Amino acid sequence: MKDIFKPEFFSVLKQGYTKELFMKDLFAGIIVGIVALPLAIAFAVASGVSPEKGLITAIIAGFLISFLGGSRVQIGGPTGAFIVIVFGVLSQYGMDGLLISTVLAGIMLVIFGLLKLGSLLKFIPHPLIVGFTSGIALVIFSTQIKDALGLDIAEVPADFLSKWSVYFKALGTINPIAVVITVVTLLISIFFSKITNKIPGSFVAIILMTAIVAIFNLPVTTIETLYGEIPNKISLAVPGIDWSNIRYYFQPALTIALLCAIESLLSAVVADGMIGTNHRSNTELIAQGIANIVTPLFGGIPATGAIARTATNIKNGGRTPVAGMIHAVTLLLIMLFFGKWAKLIPMSCLAGILILVCYNMSEWRSFTSILRGSAFDIIILLTTFFLTVLVDLTVAIEIGIVLSAILFMKRMADNGQAILNDKENDVMENYRDVPKSINIYEISGPFFFGAAKHYSEVLKRSADSTKVQIIRMRYVPFIDATGTHNFKEAIKSLQSKDKQIVLSGVQPDVRKELEKSGIADLLGKEHIFDNFDAALAYAKSQVE
Repeated sequence: MKDIFKPEFFSVLKQGYTKELFMKDLFAGIIVGIVALPLAIAFAVASGVSPEKGLITAIIAGFLISFLGGSRVQIGGPTGAFIVIVFGVLSQYGMDGLLISTVLAGIMLVIFGLLKLGSLLKFIPHPLIVGFTSGIALVIFSTQIKDALGLDIAEVPADFLSKWSVYFKALGTINPIAVVITVVTLLISIFFSKITNKIPGSFVAIILMTAIVAIFNLPVTTIETLYGEIPNKISLAVPGIDWSNIRYYFQPALTIALLCAIESLLSAVVADGMIGTNHRSNTELIAQGIANIVTPLFGGIPATGAIARTATNIKNGGRTPVAGMIHAVTLLLIMLFFGKWAKLIPMSCLAGILILVCYNMSEWRSFTSILRGSAFDIIILLTTFFLTVLVDLTVAIEIGIVLSAILFMKRMADNGQAILNDKENDVMENYRDVPKSINIYEISGPFFFGAAKHYSEVLKRSADSTKVQIIRMRYVPFIDATGTHNFKEAIKSLQSKDKQIVLSGVQPDVRKELEKSGIADLLGKEHIFDNFDAALAYAKSQVE
């Protein structure tokens, strides 16, 4: 158990926690707390629950994820990815059903961690992640049109196509004031960073728009209009459990658990790349699980690691879990002393903030990049995307994973015989004459989503004492979108250490994918060779 669950917070204390570190964490934690305030409220409202439940989630889950987590800088709380699933569970099973599903998801996450499944992320293809993330962004955007335009609609349908049909019919009820508030909120959120990065634009927008609406008594919908007073306290809210219905909660619970695991580990990986550390994935899963078990007991909603808030934490100097804990305390103090004013926030302002969140999480650059890749990746991407938008996120993830496995098996069957025949005639080269300043690493087999993470991690570690890294790819029959994504990150990491990377034996189909993904330009096409002898001769010319 000690090898599985090792919170970074206690490791930091053992290594020595200085006053200098605390001051950096204090500043970063306060900034992230301010950033998280409008997001927590917006995510809760968009999910169909009252605003304080978003704050409760950010406070309790945010504290526990930092206190018990396996990442030094992870910031936890409600995220946009959960809006779709929370709204769906809430509509079908009610608030008690949502809370029970979240607790079950937390238990599943703890089990994932105890079974050492923290490396499960590498088995989730990149096109699948981009597909459902982009789909979620589009679905969230569609839920914000009513508030963004101030449309007079009694009830908005849950179905995506029906929703847009109702919007078009109600265009004659547009509220110009709501539209102006939405647009101004977007502009402030986007451009305020040009004035200062210390205060988030979304926070400034929400303060300014709320004040203007309250002072001039503008005729727009506010949080108070829909939810009344916002409680400024946290109290126990144990859900009522009907054991005869418990079986219905396992499917939404599994979706919440998978989504939480994917997003939190993705966030931790991004954080590792920014500060040069390695997170403890199994510890992170257990911490996420505990947070999702405890938070619903106080009325909270699902929580996970938030990539944008984690990046904000790092950029403002946060380097230990203390920053995340301070972020939670900051939100608690705001809720206790200023929460009563949150009821005055106009819904069109929250819509503007969420529309920007949708744009940021849409991953449109990755989406278009994958569309230029192989047919297999395109099938996975579009299937997952359209199922998320038109059917259900749970169905999208399940079918996406199964489809990825089936397509991979087909590609292996198509390429396996050719690889075998090639290897039968292979003779191992003698590397004794290669200078010590040149390192040689060979990738043998498909560079696909199951092996991409391992290959890239080995690559990052393989050239510490060398000047030139030769990567032999003669036995790589294909590379998928996950492979190019991880390969690009590994190359950037090596280049940041002033290492030259040379590729040899790149097959035509693989070369096409490297060119489409931008890796060929990143390396320089003159660093890609058809055979090893030419690559070695070039490498020697660089170290002599």
